Amino acid sequence: MTSPPPAQTRAPAEGTPADADETQVPGVDELLDVAVEALGGTPRDGQRQMAAEVAAAFESERHLLVQAGTGTGKSLGYLVPAVRHAVAAGDRVVVSTATLALQRQVVTRDLPLVADAVGPRLPRAPRVALLKGWHNYLCRHKVAGGYPTDGATLFDLPADPGPGEGAAAEQHPSGGDRGSDGARLADHVRRLHAWAEETDTGDRDDLVPGVPDRAWRQVSVTSLECLGQKCPLITECFGERARLTAREADVVVTNHAMLGIAAAGNTNVLPEHGALVVDEAHELADRITAAATVDLAAGTVENAARLARRHGGVQTEELDAAAQDLARLLTEVPAERFPQGLPGELRTSVAAVRDAARSLLTALRPEKGADADPGVKMAQSAVQQLFDVAERMTAEESGGDVLWCSRPPADAPWGDGVGRLHAAPLGVAGLIGSELLGERTGVMTSATLELGGTFDPVARSLGLTGGGDGDGGQWRGIDVGSPFDYAGQGICYVAKHLPAPGREPTTEAQLDEIAGLVEAAGGRTLGLFSSRRAATAAAEAMRERLDVPVLCQGDDQLPTLVREFADDPSTCLFGTLSLWQGVDVPGDACRLVIIDRIPFPRPDDPVRSARARAVEEAGGNGFMQVAATHAALLLAQGAGRLIRSTTDRGVVAVLDPRLVTARYGSFLTRSLPPFWRTTDGNLVRAALRRLAA
Repeated sequence: MTSPPPAQTRAPAEGTPADADETQVPGVDELLDVAVEALGGTPRDGQRQMAAEVAAAFESERHLLVQAGTGTGKSLGYLVPAVRHAVAAGDRVVVSTATLALQRQVVTRDLPLVADAVGPRLPRAPRVALLKGWHNYLCRHKVAGGYPTDGATLFDLPADPGPGEGAAAEQHPSGGDRGSDGARLADHVRRLHAWAEETDTGDRDDLVPGVPDRAWRQVSVTSLECLGQKCPLITECFGERARLTAREADVVVTNHAMLGIAAAGNTNVLPEHGALVVDEAHELADRITAAATVDLAAGTVENAARLARRHGGVQTEELDAAAQDLARLLTEVPAERFPQGLPGELRTSVAAVRDAARSLLTALRPEKGADADPGVKMAQSAVQQLFDVAERMTAEESGGDVLWCSRPPADAPWGDGVGRLHAAPLGVAGLIGSELLGERTGVMTSATLELGGTFDPVARSLGLTGGGDGDGGQWRGIDVGSPFDYAGQGICYVAKHLPAPGREPTTEAQLDEIAGLVEAAGGRTLGLFSSRRAATAAAEAMRERLDVPVLCQGDDQLPTLVREFADDPSTCLFGTLSLWQGVDVPGDACRLVIIDRIPFPRPDDPVRSARARAVEEAGGNGFMQVAATHAALLLAQGAGRLIRSTTDRGVVAVLDPRLVTARYGSFLTRSLPPFWRTTDGNLVRAALRRLAA
C-alpha cells in the first residue's frame, strides 16, 4: 500500500476558504457536546473517545479501526469529526454504510442534525450529499419514451424475472413480488410514471411503498445504457444532479456497493475525497467481493444477441452459434470449482462468445458525430458486459479469479437445472488497500472488528499491513467499549453435553435442548440457524412440542416477521443469515438467542475454499485465516442480537460443544461479547424462568 499524500495535495470541497485552519475552530469534544445536546442525548465516554480518535486519524493521515459496541452512538462519533475536518481543512469525506436502513438514518437524521448543530461554529455551513448507483435513480428520458420498450407492452411482460434477477430482487426491500402478473406490473409502472412528475430526487428509496425490481427497470437505466451528455434531458437528470451535488459537498454518504464499483477501478463514480469512513466495516470485504463477482449463462448470451439484432440492426449468427454451444455444455459440466481454469471444451466455448461479442462491438460502433441512439446504447451495453465477462473467464492469467459452475435444482423458482458460470476475485484486500485507501485516510468502524482478541484478521481483509499500534504502523486499532454490562446482563451458555453437529440439519438431542430452553424462556426466542433446512426443521418441531407461536423465515416478508416477533413477547422467530446481522429487538421480546452451530462457511463454498487453499500454499493456516475468521465474525454478530439496551437481560445458547472443546474455540469465544459463561444447562434454564416471571 502506498503512503497517503500530504493533506494539502487533496482536492478541497469547492467553496472552502483558502485560509481555513482546523486549529482555529472549536475542538471535536465541544462540537460533539453540541450535537448530542441537539439530539436530546447524553454524553457517552465511548462516543467521546471515538470522536477524538477519528479526529486524530484525519489529522495524522493514519488509518483507524475502531470497534464501537452497540449503544455507543458511533454515527455521531464519526460524523462530528468528519464534518469538522471536511469544512475546516477543506478535505472532503466520504461516508459509506452497508445497509439501506443505516444509510437512511445517517442521511435523514444524524448528518443533517450534526450539520445544523455545529455549522454555526465552523467557518461556513457544511454541505452534505447522498450518492447511489446510477440504477437507483429514475431516468426521465426513459419515462418520456426515449428508450425502446423492447417489443413488450405493460401487459405482456413476463411475470418471472430472468436469469440473475431473483437475487437482486430479494436484496431490495421492495424487490421481488414474485407472484405478480402482467397487469400487476403495469399498475406499478403507471404509478412510477405518476411519481416521476412529483419527485424531487428520483431516488428509488424515496418511493414509499416501493415497487418490484421488474417495474423499476422499466424507468431506470444502467450507467452503460445512459446517453450521458448526449441525452436531451441531461439538465433534468436525477443521477447527474446527485453527482453534481456530491462534487460540491463536504460530506458525501454512499454505500458499500458503490465502494465495490470504485474498487474495481471505476474510481470516477465517487467525487475526489481525502478521507473515507466505512461504517459496518466488517461487511466491506464481502460486499467488494460480491460487486466484483460476475456470471455467464446461455440466456445472457442470447439476450445480448437479441438486443444487437433488434436495436443495432446487425447480424448475430456467430454469437447465436456460440450461445447454443455454451447451452449444450452447461447441461453437462459438473457443478464444481475449476482450480486450473475453465476445462478445455468449456474454455473454447466461452472464448467463442468473447470473440463474437468483440466483433459485434465493432459492428455496433456508431459513426463519428452520429446522434446517440438509446436502442443502440442498450445493445452496446449488453454486448460490452458479455465481452468483459467472457474475456475475464478466459484470460491466460486467471489466477486472480475463482471460477466455478453452479446449477440450481430443477424445481427451484426460475431454475431449469442448466449450469451458470461464475468468476469472483480470489482476494479483495489488494483492491481495498490500493483503490479505496491508498491515497486517503480510512476510518473503519463496526461493533465487531476485533476477532480472537485482535484487529489483525480484519486489517488483513482490508489490505492494511505493516503493523498496528506500533510507531510507523499504517493503522491503529482501538476498542472504545460499550455502555452495556455484558457480564451482568447476559449469559453465554454452551451445551457441552451435546454431540458435535453432523450432516443432519438437527438432531433429537438438539431439539430437546431447544424445547427446554424455549419453554423456560416462555417463548421470547430468536433462533439463528446455519441453514434454512435446520431453521424449518426446528420450527416445525417446536410447533408440535410447545404452546408458543413459532415464526420461521420464509413464512412472510422478513420485516413483517420481525415486527410480529417484537410485538408479542411469547413469540419465537427462527431463521438464517438475515437474522444473524439484521435484527434489533430490545426489551422483553428477545430473552434467548439460540445458535445451532458454529457458522463455518460451507465446505463447498468455492470462494472461501479457494482462499483457504491459497493461504495454505503461502505457508499460512487457511482454516484459521478464512473459515475461523468468518465464523468468529458471524458468531459475534449473532450473539450481539441479545443485548440491545442497558435494561436487556438474557441468554445466548450455543448448541455446538466445539466452542469449548476444540482448539480453535478460544479464538471464537474471544470474539464474543464478554458475557458470563457457563456449560450448566440447569442453571441457565432456571435463570430464564426467573426472567420470564
